[in-house]
Amino acid sequence: MATAETPKRMFYGWYVVATVVFINFIAIGARSGFGLFVKPMSDELGWDRATISLAAALGVLVGGVMQPFTGHVFDRYGGRRVITLSLGAVGLATVALMWTSNLVYLIVMYSFVLSVVFSGAGGSVVNVLVSRWFERRRGTAIAITSMGASLGQLILIPFAMYLMVLVGWRYTWMVLGLSVVLAMPLAWLLLRDDPAEVGARPDGDAEPSREAARAAQRRGPLEVNEWRDAFRSAPIWEIMGGYFVCGFTTNILSTHFVPFALDRGLSGAAAATVFGIMGALNIVGVFSAGYLSDRMSRKNLLAVVYAVRGTAYAVLVLVHAPWALYAFVVIAGVSWLATIPLTTGLTADIYGLKRLGTLAGIVLMAHQAGGAISIYFAGWVFDRTGSYDVAWGVAAVLLLFATLSAIVIPEKRYSVRYQPAPAAR
Repeated sequence: MATAETPKRMFYGWYVVATVVFINFIAIGARSGFGLFVKPMSDELGWDRATISLAAALGVLVGGVMQPFTGHVFDRYGGRRVITLSLGAVGLATVALMWTSNLVYLIVMYSFVLSVVFSGAGGSVVNVLVSRWFERRRGTAIAITSMGASLGQLILIPFAMYLMVLVGWRYTWMVLGLSVVLAMPLAWLLLRDDPAEVGARPDGDAEPSREAARAAQRRGPLEVNEWRDAFRSAPIWEIMGGYFVCGFTTNILSTHFVPFALDRGLSGAAAATVFGIMGALNIVGVFSAGYLSDRMSRKNLLAVVYAVRGTAYAVLVLVHAPWALYAFVVIAGVSWLATIPLTTGLTADIYGLKRLGTLAGIVLMAHQAGGAISIYFAGWVFDRTGSYDVAWGVAAVLLLFATLSAIVIPEKRYSVRYQPAPAAR
């Protein structure tokens, strides 16, 4: 027991958070750079936007379909093994993209192999792992880990563009892949699946008082022992509906924003830098959302995030002045990743932690399905109209529906945060 003379050690959960930040920085940062490769690969291999968008869309869809299965493996075997092995496979599959010579190879390596193994290194898996380490500060912790992806976008995307100019797109894939492999030993050495493994409790709390112990026994009315039971209630469908739109309106940017900026007259370096700035603004948005979600209604914050993003797309469609692009970057940037701690937190609060790996995977599958549709749709629209305006307009309309789907979630009725503690005996 810590005494006045014995300084209290930092809670190990924060080491887990720091490790996941680095994993997200390397793995998600590298994967989010696919948009940089759209034009150089298309120019060298003779593809149109719809063709290369098909490969990107299939990759997002396959990754989404894999999430529930990966989540189930996580629930049974823990995240440390899954994440470590996946990182190695992601790195090698990324390196293999340097040998792309035709569409079939790209689809096999990127859309299937890389997407399958990536499902165990990012997304719902790492968020569920962090959720086990935190209760009161869950939103803040998940928000901090999500910053890793933003830092990757801020730093790795401009770096990858610089490499592409220096050595070409093939060797850029190789460098990005080898950087992912470097995260393997860190994950194995520092990640732990549960606070009990290091003799701790969630949030680093000491042995709880009688009142705290009673509060810990609270259960939400919809908390499940089997993941299938969650789908008998409305909130999971409302969460998934909004997250489908979230995927539609974020993945479309990962693939098409840089080509869009180039079409608007920006240089390659400027387009990559602007995309990186959007990642920096993600840090502000996701941390603010996570911090506030531990103190306010998660579903109301989620509705605000969707409404803000919808405003950004409306500006892009309605205003064609040069400043509109930069206004979009600012408004969309603060809302891009802000949905992650809110959505994961809501799912955990309403349905509990026992099957959260599987449930979070299914929710993310809906997100990725929306992303797959949007990526191909935007490429198809561009090839036929020479513009992305129709795609941006559809995104704006869908975000209106996502805002409404978040507003109607009965959080106070079902979330464990609002349940009374059991009576003392």
